[in-house]
Amino acid sequence: MKHFDAIIIGSGQAGTPLAKKLALAGKKTAIIEKRLVGGTCINDGCTPTKAMIASAHMAHKARTAALLGVETGEVKVDLKKIKARKDKIVESFRSSSQKGLEETEGVELIFGEARFSGSKELTVTSSDGHEELLTADWIFINTGAHTTIPELKGLQEVDYLTSTTILDLEQIPEHLIVVGGNYIGLELGQMFHRFGSKVTILEKSSRITSREDEDVSAELTKILRDEGLQILTDVRIDEIEDRNGKISVRLKSGDKNEEILASHLLIAAGRTAQTASLSLDIPGVATDEKGNVVVNEKLETNVKGIYALGDVKGGPAFTHIAYNDYIIVYGNLIENANCSTAGRPVPYCMFTDPQMARIGISEAEAKEKGLDFLVAKIPMSNVARGIETGETLGFMKAVVDRKSKKVLGACMLSSEGGEIMSVLQMAMEGGVTYDRIREYVFAHPTYSESLNNLFMRIKD
Repeated sequence: MKHFDAIIIGSGQAGTPLAKKLALAGKKTAIIEKRLVGGTCINDGCTPTKAMIASAHMAHKARTAALLGVETGEVKVDLKKIKARKDKIVESFRSSSQKGLEETEGVELIFGEARFSGSKELTVTSSDGHEELLTADWIFINTGAHTTIPELKGLQEVDYLTSTTILDLEQIPEHLIVVGGNYIGLELGQMFHRFGSKVTILEKSSRITSREDEDVSAELTKILRDEGLQILTDVRIDEIEDRNGKISVRLKSGDKNEEILASHLLIAAGRTAQTASLSLDIPGVATDEKGNVVVNEKLETNVKGIYALGDVKGGPAFTHIAYNDYIIVYGNLIENANCSTAGRPVPYCMFTDPQMARIGISEAEAKEKGLDFLVAKIPMSNVARGIETGETLGFMKAVVDRKSKKVLGACMLSSEGGEIMSVLQMAMEGGVTYDRIREYVFAHPTYSESLNNLFMRIKD
């Protein structure tokens, strides 16, 4: 049995930097990884998808270049080359992350699957079946999440794809059905449509991106439909079956019954915390009804000395949130800080084209809270930079407090929306009011410059 000051289960975007920093602070640290160093972000999420989306964006730009007076001829997409480029980038990121752990004095990287076998004891099983007992004063659960597989009649009888397995395709699907009309499904759906697939999005809610304001969902729906994607909402899937090598999906959309035949089926209906194999009942770590580890504002579970970081605890499932989780626990445990998750900003960006980036509260949330607020909104067709570059789809939108004039939230459905949103996030962090932003001197011609024009929409 080996004893450590700290054991981290999972080498994702919270676990890896935490392991290195704890070791540098003099703590004997073990980090356990059952699959690949780097977690979802590097191996199956942000890094590979954004690399491939860049290829899809280039294909779309080439096809539409004539609108800007550039003739390209026939556009050909080589998915094998796209995958090879993606794999090279992922391997580079992963190996760098693993090397960083292996070269940090005081960190022991252990490959295997961990489960609790005591209150502060873990049994780690390697791929060859060898078991090792480890104990620690602090244990950090950073096991992430996996694709939620819904209970749909016949699903297990067909060869469906997940957001992980679809990234390894080397042939472009003829017709891809995507179950799920939110961030993952829309990013991958638009990407494969631009590669050349016919794409059908199936969403059980009345609209895609149902957590966003209705005008955001409506505008994004129009953009994707105009591009050629089929989007069905208010969908109930009755049965899925193999039909002579094709995948048949029988469904009801609204009051209309349909059967759709496709070559490929992608399940993108959410994510589930990876806690089933951890034996959390042994130390008595509490989970909610969805299997997420329950934590307080300092990320500690109900068991003293056991913490949960990243997607495994539920809530916003973003790399930057996981990384901030590491900042919080390290600050509290090593630097005697008083960090917490209370009130932290949750920016995010969906990398459809145009991007959909959010910070703070939405218009709908402002209404629910009964706030005294104003809304500023400007279409990208009125943004100089958008007109010049041919990027006129979408809009900029911000919610502000009427009395204090502070920015409460923003949604940028636009080209480079994530970058524009980040400018407003900085303003929010610094308490900069919208009337000051309205008169700021921004470089011309940039997208952020149109924040002047956005807030000119508010008459006060």
